[in-house]
This record gives sequence, C-alpha cells and structure tokens, in this order.
Amino acid sequence: MSLPSPCRSLALGHQYTSLGSQPILCGSIPGLVPKQLRFCRNYIEIMPSVAEGVKLGIQECQHQFRGRRWNCTTIDDSLAIFGPVLDKATRESAFVHAIASAGVAFAVTRSCAEGTSTICGCDSHHKGPPGEGWKWGGCSEDADFGVLVSREFADARENRPDARSAMNRHNNEAGRTTILDHMHLKCKCHGLSGSCEVKTCWWAQPDFRAIGDYLKDKYDSASEMVVEKHRESRGWVETLRAKYALFKPPTERDLVYYENSPNFCEPNPETGSFGTRDRACNVTSHGIDGCDLLCCGRGHNTRTEKRKEKCHCIFHWCCYVSCQECIRIYDVHTCK
Repeated sequence: MSLPSPCRSLALGHQYTSLGSQPILCGSIPGLVPKQLRFCRNYIEIMPSVAEGVKLGIQECQHQFRGRRWNCTTIDDSLAIFGPVLDKATRESAFVHAIASAGVAFAVTRSCAEGTSTICGCDSHHKGPPGEGWKWGGCSEDADFGVLVSREFADARENRPDARSAMNRHNNEAGRTTILDHMHLKCKCHGLSGSCEVKTCWWAQPDFRAIGDYLKDKYDSASEMVVEKHRESRGWVETLRAKYALFKPPTERDLVYYENSPNFCEPNPETGSFGTRDRACNVTSHGIDGCDLLCCGRGHNTRTEKRKEKCHCIFHWCCYVSCQECIRIYDVHTCK
C-alpha cells in the first residue's frame, strides 16, 4: 500500500470546498484516512467549515505569493491540488501546511460563533474580570475548539514515524498557534450619540490576512533542519534537528523544512513548477516581483493595453454618483 501524498494532508480539493451547499457523504470523499473518516461521520455538521477553512488557506497562499516565482498555483480536479510541489519537504510545503491548518481552525471558530453548529458556540472560559469602562458582552470566539478540530482532522494522517510527518505536524501546529496568539479584544461602544459611556467587549480572531502576513514572515525566516534516525522500542524513528547549531533553534511558532526548493524558473512536471513565462512582472521593482528576478534573467516583453475605467465622477445631492467612462492606456510587462 502506497503512502498518501503529503500535499493531501487535509484531503480536500477544489471539489470539496463547496460542501456547505450540498449534503455530505463522508464515504464519497476520496483520500480520507480512517481517522479522518470517523471524524467526518462523528462531526459531520462542522465539515463544511473544515472545507471552507481549506479554501481560505489556499486563497491566502495565492495572495501572499502572488509576486513570487511560485505563486501557489493549484490544479483543478485533483486531490493533490498543488501538484507535485508539496512532495518535497520545502519551505513551500511548510507554508501550505501552516496556512491550511490555520484556515481550518479559523473557519471552524468563526462558524461556531455565528451559531451554525449545535456542538459548539461562544467561548465562556477565557473571560476573566472586565476592565475599567467596559464589560463582557457579545460572543467571544472559541479558538480553542477550532484549533482542536484542526488538530484532530489535519494531523490524522501525520502519524508515521518519519521526518515528513514530524515536519508536517510541527508546521500544522505553528499555523494553529498563530490563531491563538492573535486573539484580541474587540469592543462596541454604547451611549448617547456614540459617546461610548459603556463598552461591551469579546474575544475575536483577527482578519485572516493578518494570519497570512505573519506566516509569510515565518516562511521567509523558516529554519532548515536535518533528519536524524533513532532506534526505539517501536522501531526506527526519524526526528528533526536544526541544521546550524549557531542559530537559535526553531520554536513551536516557526516553520521548518529540510529540503531545498526548486527555482521555479522553468516548467518541470517532476517538481510541479509551472515556470514564470508570460507572468506579469513589475518593471520598477528590484524585489522578487520585479522583471529581473521574476523572469529569471530571461528578459521581459512589453505591450500596451487599453482599459475602460470610470472617471470624472461627481456626487449629486442627494444621493448618487455619476461618472464618465474613460479609456486609459497601460504598459503591461510579461516574462519572456
């Protein structure tokens, strides 16, 4: 029996990110390991939120890497939605596992607070005494429950005693820890004319963009590891150790990897690279999104493009805006 592809860690591709709009038959979802299948059947009403979380993670990945050589491209109609890219234990794999696990925790937490499930709801455990000028109110989001769901589902297939499972578990947990670390008080004012005489406050998650920004920074500073083998009572076990002893060892909040990434400059079906030909680049940038780096030194083409845009907009009392339609010409630069 072949081992499942690491990039199927959440076992939900494009075809399952619309689970909220249709009945769920757990047995019809390919790629689930037995523990995930049991989870699905026992907690079927939160499975749409799990699927929504995976979708949220993919969208955030594509936003964060929109100007990179690898831009988190997905493949339609495939369980391995990122193709072979995640077969290697690279920084990219580390980020995808972290952002997807964070997405599941985030979406489940938000769904519970919105009252869409009968098995979860608001958090009443982390309130404590109110502060000066405010009192507890609203619905505090129960991130602990969302993290628990993500851990039970996403980590279900990461139970092998090898280095890749150890890496995936670490990065999954790093993503979930980011949710807990970014919980904050959100408040609403009450009083005459918005005087804010009294505030009611509750625990809330941040915008998911803040989670993506944080994990992208962790991607850029990810720790390279080496694989070590140990003999234990259950047999050989692989663990990870920081490659460079001079550097501070990674914490539970850092991303880890142990294989180098391909350069993603040229198409390569073995690595899953689509290359960067015909990608739009920024001719004025000296960063990775600039034409020099993104195009890998091949140069770039420039063409003009006409776009219709609203212009000369006027506000009329009361209350509408009228605009004219203008044609503007832009230079578009794409990699050779």
